Amino acid sequence: MNVAVVGHVEWIEFVRVDHVPVQGEIIHAAETWGEAAGGGAVAAVQLARLAGSSTLFTAVGDDELGAKVAPELERHGVTVHAAVRPEPQRRGFTFVDAAGERTITVIGERLGPRRSDDLPWEQLAEADGVYFVSGDAAALKAAREAKVLVATARSLATLAEGRVELDALVRSRKDEGELYRPGDLEPPPRVDVATSGAQGGTFTFAGGAPTHFPPAAPQGVLQDTYGAGDSFAAALTYALAEGLPMDEAVALAARSGAAALSRRGAHGV
Repeated sequence: MNVAVVGHVEWIEFVRVDHVPVQGEIIHAAETWGEAAGGGAVAAVQLARLAGSSTLFTAVGDDELGAKVAPELERHGVTVHAAVRPEPQRRGFTFVDAAGERTITVIGERLGPRRSDDLPWEQLAEADGVYFVSGDAAALKAAREAKVLVATARSLATLAEGRVELDALVRSRKDEGELYRPGDLEPPPRVDVATSGAQGGTFTFAGGAPTHFPPAAPQGVLQDTYGAGDSFAAALTYALAEGLPMDEAVALAARSGAAALSRRGAHGV
């Protein structure tokens, strides 16, 4: 299967701590590590797990961290097409506490790809499924050439500007940054998928009533919650590209999101 992601990458330094420090407190890290992470990277690696390989269209900074992105992701089966921007790579700092919750600080501007970047955009027309995380409206329209297009509500402004029909819009019901109301997009997505963590979630076909789907059982010992949402969305993209009905598609997505909870950091390395 030919699957791809259009989106950004953040180089994340993970720090495992007992708790997130309060103002003025000094705490000691039990473990630290760094990864090419962020929505685009997490989704691309998840798609590679399911399909055997994937492609990421992105942009990176022209510094040492930016240069590390492609080799890091290629180890996970991701082919990276990256425009290089004359600015620092966006990075971040993530606390992982004893309960497995992640608390993230990002540093720098999000580097989403643009259709004007010299990337092989024509390949998207051959894709069975594309997950759109970030980029400009023209990049979104290029992604719409794929058989199936899924997008995150985090890029709602770009989705509204692009005015393409999504096969699915994915969002977290608990995240104010992913708020979506009917009428926000024209044309509306064919289905609106809203997750609610341990409560499962709903999928709603345009003009229809919500259908609840249950959560998946946890797989293994909880490591942290980083990347669970993008793993869910990537797996949903894969399932819809496979032609699975929606109830089976969200079930696979829920299992993939649950599996992410037992992986350390972004990719389990």
